[in-house]
Amino acid sequence: MTRITLTAGPIARARNGVIGKDGGLPWKLKTDLANFRAVTMGKPVIMGRKTWDSLPRRPLVGRTNIVMSRDGSFAPPGCVVCEDFTEAVAIAREQAEDDGQSEVCVIGGVSLFKLALPKAGRIYLTEVHADLEGDVALEGFDEGQWKEVRSQDYPAGEGDDHPFTIRVLERR
Repeated sequence: MTRITLTAGPIARARNGVIGKDGGLPWKLKTDLANFRAVTMGKPVIMGRKTWDSLPRRPLVGRTNIVMSRDGSFAPPGCVVCEDFTEAVAIAREQAEDDGQSEVCVIGGVSLFKLALPKAGRIYLTEVHADLEGDVALEGFDEGQWKEVRSQDYPAGEGDDHPFTIRVLERR
């Protein structure tokens, strides 16, 4: 049996912790979206209902989409719906094993990140180099529990509103 790592992210956050605004992202970062796709492709992804609703195209193609919702009538095509985070992680891990994947990605929103961070073995974190207005923020976490294993800086290129750094952190 392969060990399946629970990951928090990819998470993108501004310097001031903002991760969302008006049901979407408070920036355009084409390069980071390409990274998100590359990191999550082929892996089960767990998300909340608001994150699902924010997706421009649903479901995310090439990934098992697991959506957390307390609404028993919520049953959109192309996803698995769960009410319990532990159940969602168990389903995702089983799917990852069936698919030969080594990771399960929790992709948002903030309440799921809070559930995932204490259990995660890895964080994919995009640090947006700007203080932005928004209505959803992710509190900081104890980086002393993590070691950075990869970091790459990106200038604000074509399709990117701001410069940013993509970091990969693993639990110590």
